[in-house]
Amino acid sequence: MRYTPFILIVILTLLCFILGIAVDHDFLWPLLALIPLSLLGVWDLVQTHHSITRNYPIIAHLRFMFEMIRPEIHQYFVESNIDGRPFNNDARSLIYERAKNIDGLKPFGTELDVYGEEYEWLNHSMAPHPKAKEPFRTTVGGPDCKQPYSCSVFNISAMSFGALSPNALLALNAGAKKGGFYHCTGEGGVSPYHLKNGGDLVWQIGTGYFGCRNNDGTFNPDLFREQASHAAVKMIEIKISQGAKPGHGGVLPAAKITAEIASTRKILMGQDCISPPGHNTFSTPIGLCEYIAQLRELSGGKPIGFKLCIGHPSEFLSVCKAMLQTGILPDFITVDGGEGGTGAAPLEFSDNMGMPLKTGLIFVHNALVGCNLRDKIKVAAAGKVTSAFTLARTLAIGADWCNSARGFMMAVGCIQAQSCHTNECPVGVATQDPRRQKALNVENKSERTFNFHRNTMEALAEVIAAAGLAHPNELRPWHIYLRSKRTEVLSYYEAFDFLKPGELLSDCPYPIYKKLWNLASADTFETHHG
Repeated sequence: MRYTPFILIVILTLLCFILGIAVDHDFLWPLLALIPLSLLGVWDLVQTHHSITRNYPIIAHLRFMFEMIRPEIHQYFVESNIDGRPFNNDARSLIYERAKNIDGLKPFGTELDVYGEEYEWLNHSMAPHPKAKEPFRTTVGGPDCKQPYSCSVFNISAMSFGALSPNALLALNAGAKKGGFYHCTGEGGVSPYHLKNGGDLVWQIGTGYFGCRNNDGTFNPDLFREQASHAAVKMIEIKISQGAKPGHGGVLPAAKITAEIASTRKILMGQDCISPPGHNTFSTPIGLCEYIAQLRELSGGKPIGFKLCIGHPSEFLSVCKAMLQTGILPDFITVDGGEGGTGAAPLEFSDNMGMPLKTGLIFVHNALVGCNLRDKIKVAAAGKVTSAFTLARTLAIGADWCNSARGFMMAVGCIQAQSCHTNECPVGVATQDPRRQKALNVENKSERTFNFHRNTMEALAEVIAAAGLAHPNELRPWHIYLRSKRTEVLSYYEAFDFLKPGELLSDCPYPIYKKLWNLASADTFETHHG
């Protein structure tokens, strides 16, 4: 059906030509429009820069026509939207511009939120620092880690093979290789498409243990050791939960499982692939710590961490108590925000489950500081981080580095068609349809992946220098200001409580943290509120 307009135009072109020669010359006049349209359709099919026109020849140009007048359309909706609040497309435009190396200068200045909604900014200095020339990186690896890893402060967040197409993975990984940043595999296992271009990988182990599982869904140490030995696998991340659907499992129907997916995930053909809501390898905070130690040994000492979206705060404090009791620490913790995206989550989970990134990140940072563990464990963060400012803000309130999924998806061509779950992605990003995914040109989109990262890092270097700092690791909560009401402006340091080292282990001055700490137990995730 997507080729129907092109086919009809070709048929009409041939028909008018035949009738013009055989019946009446007047039938030749429509060829003035039909021949150029036919040639345009042929060009759409052979060009490699626009995935959407390869999949939807001719008709996709309507989208580009609307893009040409986007500012006027945007202003129309700003003025006519029923509740008076503008539709903000700035973040999406910024991603596309940086991926395509388009100058993103704004000719008409700052668009402040005049409707009284939350607004944030980074304070600049009267004595700006020279712009950094070296890439911003941070080293991950605690005292028990034998193979520490130096990672960029901005990387590709978890997106699995099966969710994304082979071509999308090839493009992302090639871009990561060129730019020196890492590519998280997602929980679908390490596929040949993750390994082909040699980009650094963070292998994510989810509740289904894909890539290192037995047929009954339990963890297989031997398969894990084999996969973890790949030189490209730099770190391993245990996925406890993800922000888009925390506490929710998933099913990949048997009909959608290809031989490649089955081989990558180590699952059987002809059976539904189940991702349980929780892990079966451990069931207590101490069990999680012991699993971390097991993976560290099996991987040869590579950095091991875990990812979660914060739910019950006392559960995370239980893990902190288990770390203190066992002496087993992860090398990193990834905090995912409840605003994270996915193509496979019920609406209630997407909109109303899980703590938002800023709140969750500050809590995790405080918990580790309060336990005297923060200097031993690195913290990553993910959840709508797509610009230099959102990077700076997230680093200022507790993160050592940030990951982004939707930013890099847009860099490889995602147009947010919201058809990820249908296998009919119009640009070949989120589909396993071999015909659709061919529209995504790997060479072109890998360059855009590299461009998006490079230009975002350039912008980060500029704003860090303007703030009078040499490196993002110097950012602190008092560098970022927040207007939460028309008449209230506070720095993040003033707006939120920030614990001092060791305060959870002594007489904590904050009643809510003290109460949650007393509820936590290293022996169980369950809490009993009295």
